[in-house]
Amino acid sequence: MWVPQRTTCRPLAGETFARMSSTLTPYLDAVRATLQAAFCLEQFSSNRIERHDKPEIEVRTAQETILTPVTIARNKQERVLIEPSINSVRVSISMKKADELEKILAHGYTRLMAQRADDFMILRRKPIKGYDISFLATNTLTSTMYKHKLIDFIIHFMQEIDKDISDMKITLNARARCVSEEFLKAFN
Repeated sequence: MWVPQRTTCRPLAGETFARMSSTLTPYLDAVRATLQAAFCLEQFSSNRIERHDKPEIEVRTAQETILTPVTIARNKQERVLIEPSINSVRVSISMKKADELEKILAHGYTRLMAQRADDFMILRRKPIKGYDISFLATNTLTSTMYKHKLIDFIIHFMQEIDKDISDMKITLNARARCVSEEFLKAFN
């Protein structure tokens, strides 16, 4: 029986998750618990315009429908802002950016996702100021999709985004090293 051999130095998915989960677990557990509480959404029509059902967290027409926002921070840069209301929840994520290169890569990554916001039903095109990416879940969305799957998607996104940016940074550095070696060969 043929067994595929591992040819790359990159860890397998389970190995990466095990390593990440030991450092991220309390942070992600707090985010998950807060999202589960915030995703208790219900139908709420506008008080001002008949038959309008807009996300209250976006339009802010009635202050009594807006709940207290919750910020969960892992450190100064990595934080999540969860803004619940009676019929919608806005989740804004700020990612870790250790240096200027990671800032550029994170900006490009989130800009690429924002261009495809129509494909991700909960993704906002423009994030909240001070955050890198924002999601908006409404009561109509949670009535057609499983709430726990939406929460799992957000948690999975938070786990994978740092890994993806780190992989892009490693690939970019390797490519820059190859280009510089080829450039320096011309002078030898």
